[in-house]
Amino acid sequence: MINRSLNYGRHLIKKFLASAGQYQTVLDIGAGCGDDLMLARMINQKAVLHAIEVSSENARKLAQKNIIVYSIDIEKDLFPFSDSSVDVIIANQVLEHSKEIFWIFHEITRVLRVGGKIIVGVPNLAALHNRILLVFGKQPSSIKTASAHIRGFTKEDILKFIESCFPGGYKLKAFNGSNFYPFPPLIAKPLASIFPTMAWGIFFMLEKQREYKKGFLDFPETERLETNYYRGKI
Repeated sequence: MINRSLNYGRHLIKKFLASAGQYQTVLDIGAGCGDDLMLARMINQKAVLHAIEVSSENARKLAQKNIIVYSIDIEKDLFPFSDSSVDVIIANQVLEHSKEIFWIFHEITRVLRVGGKIIVGVPNLAALHNRILLVFGKQPSSIKTASAHIRGFTKEDILKFIESCFPGGYKLKAFNGSNFYPFPPLIAKPLASIFPTMAWGIFFMLEKQREYKKGFLDFPETERLETNYYRGKI
């Protein structure tokens, strides 16, 4: 039986955080009830935890865990942090719900310090079960029209996106997969580890390498992308 809790890859998030080095400030974008932030606290009890979360019920639960909560729209609002002030940013199962990925990565990169880490988890468009569905002319499960997901990602695509907008700006420090449909956990976990690019979800940890200006905002304009992406009040 499939264990969908593995889709969140929390064993990988914990591993990435443990290898992220010293951190004091952690921000989780779309934090839910704070499960990923609790992993950060487990590893470093002195870390100050911040969450962006629009659900009032989740925000209440986060506050009860002594997490600082901001109820803002990540697709158009400035993150409430100064430049280069955050050590670790987590975006787990969030980006697939977002149109304004250029704005989101602009804000992530603006507030993340050089040497800081971003941990990203997204459903994998190239997962084995999605490849099989496409062979039979079926829609991949990670991005359906009548669903909450509006973007699909592969390892190559997301890394190319980041490099195109911020050349040499991030270095991939860790990558792995979690869950492997349609197998039960006993089989799914080792398969996802051996064949991460075919796992249900793909997980990255990237390190910011240099100072940032506004490459993610400039890219849609310089490339003349025919979509009205939000680029802030420019």
